[in-house]
Amino acid sequence: MTTTAVIVQARLDATRLPGAILQTLGQQTALIRCLDRCRATPGVDLVVCAIPGDSAHDPVEEEAGDHGYMVVRGPGTDPLGLYAEAAEMAGATTLVHVPASAAFADPGLIAQTLALHRDSRADYATNAMPPRFPHGLECEVFSSRCLFEVEAASATVEARQSVSQALRADSRLVRASLTGPGGGLERLRWVLEREEDLAFLRAVFAALGAEAARASAAEIAALCLRRPDLVAISSACVDEMRLGAGDRADIVTDPVSLALAA
Repeated sequence: MTTTAVIVQARLDATRLPGAILQTLGQQTALIRCLDRCRATPGVDLVVCAIPGDSAHDPVEEEAGDHGYMVVRGPGTDPLGLYAEAAEMAGATTLVHVPASAAFADPGLIAQTLALHRDSRADYATNAMPPRFPHGLECEVFSSRCLFEVEAASATVEARQSVSQALRADSRLVRASLTGPGGGLERLRWVLEREEDLAFLRAVFAALGAEAARASAAEIAALCLRRPDLVAISSACVDEMRLGAGDRADIVTDPVSLALAA
């Protein structure tokens, strides 16, 4: 039986904004906003929250567990190993990696990336090689077999610090990427890493009200185009290194609009 699991790695000790994922957006924490959107993805059977095992992260386990999500705890100093442990516990054959900072993770976009992984038969599929969607919509899809092989081959501490980088660095893998619309949308910043990001996300929730929790990427982008004052809140934090990265997948689709991806 094929099972698809989204595994969200969450931790409280982020350097730029510690405790960001437990900040509230409307009536829920940013963590639950992310997990709920992942759960709404067509074709996803399970959403898992993977967190470090030390007691400082107990509030994260309580928050995710209270909302009915499976929690797996493991070595905080070995993110790749923790992700592999979560994958083994989930028993899934297909895995989706979404960062906990993605409070506006888009179910339609995740589903499109899942479809690309299936249809292209690539080892690894993403929507960010090159990055042409708003920052904060990134997701990655790969098989559990692929993950376990990469994890076993990653021998150094540095190689195990990022699931994304470990997968991208393995030259054995064929990579596919769903290409976003670009045209300036890639400069929109919807990720939660800084105080300015939190202010932006809260401003979006204030503008959309209850609909913000379910709004698609296309709807949020439309709001940004109507309200440049909202975009300005975090525009100084745009990650130019992300935009200038030369990483390009082996298989790259034609650009898709946010409306089609949603």
